[in-house]
Amino acid sequence: MGCGNLFFTVLITFSVALITYNIIISANAPLKQDFPGPSRPSIKVDPLIKMPLHRSSSSEKSKKRLFHTAVTASDSVYNTWQCRVMYYWFKKFRDGGGDESGMGGFTRILHSGKPDQFMDEIPTFVAQPLPAGMDQGYIVLNRPWAFVQWLQQADIKEDYILMSEPDHIIVKPIPNLARDGLGAAFPFFYIEPKKYETVLRKYFPEEKGPITNIDPIGNHLLLLERNPQR
Repeated sequence: MGCGNLFFTVLITFSVALITYNIIISANAPLKQDFPGPSRPSIKVDPLIKMPLHRSSSSEKSKKRLFHTAVTASDSVYNTWQCRVMYYWFKKFRDGGGDESGMGGFTRILHSGKPDQFMDEIPTFVAQPLPAGMDQGYIVLNRPWAFVQWLQQADIKEDYILMSEPDHIIVKPIPNLARDGLGAAFPFFYIEPKKYETVLRKYFPEEKGPITNIDPIGNHLLLLERNPQR
C-alpha cells in the first residue's frame, strides 16, 4: 500500500509540474509572423493551407500594417462585460505591443439599435437590428447585418480588419498575419463543411472543387485586407 501511495504521489506531482511548465512556456511564447509549412524557398505557397511561406521583406517590416479590430455585440449585461474586459486588455497590449504588433483601432459594433452607457468607454458604432421576423428565429443573423452597416458608414483608417468576438481575451500583442491579398483565420473544429454539403453547394458549386476546399472558419477570428486588389 505504501509503494502504491508513493507512486501516485510522484505521478500527480510530475503531472502538475508538467502542466505548469507548459502554461508558462505558452504564455511567454511570441506570436511569430511565419506560417506553418515547408521552408524550401522554391515553394511560395503552402499546398495545404494556401498561405504564403516567404518571410516579410525588410521594407515590409519597416512599414506598420495595422488592422482595425471589430467586435459585434448585443446590449446584454453578459455581452457588455465581455466587451469591457476585452477592450481593457486590447488597449494594454496595443499600447505596449512594440514593433511586432499590428493592432490599430477598435470598434464595438452594437446591434441593439440604441446607444448604451458605455459609449464613452468603448469606441462604439450603433447598428440597427434586423426587422422583426427577418432573423427567422436565428438571432445571430443580426451580427453580419450589423457588420454590413458599419462597413457602409464607418471611416476606417487601417487597411486590414480583424473580426473578433467579445469572449476573446487578448493575452499578448497580435501581429498582422494577412498579406499578399490573403486573409488569416483560426480554424474551428465544430465548423464542418462536409457535414452540410447539400446546403453549401448552393453557394459553392461542384465545378469549384471538393467541399473540403471550404475552410472550417467563421467570423469568430478572421483577419482580412480591405482592398486586396490595390
